[in-house]
Amino acid sequence: MKTVIQRVSSASVTIDEKIVADIQKGLLVLVGIEDADTQEDINWLCQKIANIRIFGDEKEVMNLSIKDIDGDVVVVSQFTLHALTKKGNRPSYIKASKSEIAIPIYEDFVLQLEKELGKKVQTGVFGADMKVALVNDGPVTILIDSKNKN
Repeated sequence: MKTVIQRVSSASVTIDEKIVADIQKGLLVLVGIEDADTQEDINWLCQKIANIRIFGDEKEVMNLSIKDIDGDVVVVSQFTLHALTKKGNRPSYIKASKSEIAIPIYEDFVLQLEKELGKKVQTGVFGADMKVALVNDGPVTILIDSKNKN
């Protein structure tokens, strides 16, 4: 499972000109799922996301987590995170899970993140054509891959 975590001043998801998610200070989490992902990947990533210290304290040092600031989170499915670009100019998405495998994993990811945070997480709609808007705060963008826990 791959994630892109962006610290945001605001973020929203629009589908068919209707806003389906809208937050102020918090995190936008893009998540890509592959067939090999398990509950262990979900648990590890959700714990990491909930506790990663990328928000400024009173001295503007990144010492606070999303839980510490009681910020909000938007999770958006993003199969293109598994793009393979080694050969040619058209990315291959063969490593990305098909919807019948990915949707239950995505839903479990959202539920586990809600448990870690103790609050509701907003989402896009799996497989929809989404317009994601954000103001990246910092900018701070972090890539986390559950298969590469370095």
